[in-house]
Amino acid sequence: MPVYNKLVRDRIPEIIEKVGKRFTTRVLDTEEYKIELQKKMKEEFSEYIESDSDQNAIEELADLLEVIYALAEVHGSSLEELQAVQKDKAEKRGAFQERYFLIEVEDEQN
Repeated sequence: MPVYNKLVRDRIPEIIEKVGKRFTTRVLDTEEYKIELQKKMKEEFSEYIESDSDQNAIEELADLLEVIYALAEVHGSSLEELQAVQKDKAEKRGAFQERYFLIEVEDEQN
């Protein structure tokens, strides 16, 4: 029996059960959940970087969003609060729409 030892989406046990396979799960405590979400973020980010098509990239970005939403909750926030912080930062510092690539900045003269 393969051993996975990783966080999975909520319906994965149900999907495994429907195909008649046996499995073992447990519910993580809050600290374990945070750690596993961080691992999942790295996993999904790696899969995004390795995407070989726009469609695969979008699938992986959707997975990343799901992990981001869960992490926001772990950190005591909500999707709405996260979006408000994002909007505030975009208003103050901009987004990435203009595609600026900073090459250098002159040092201050004494």
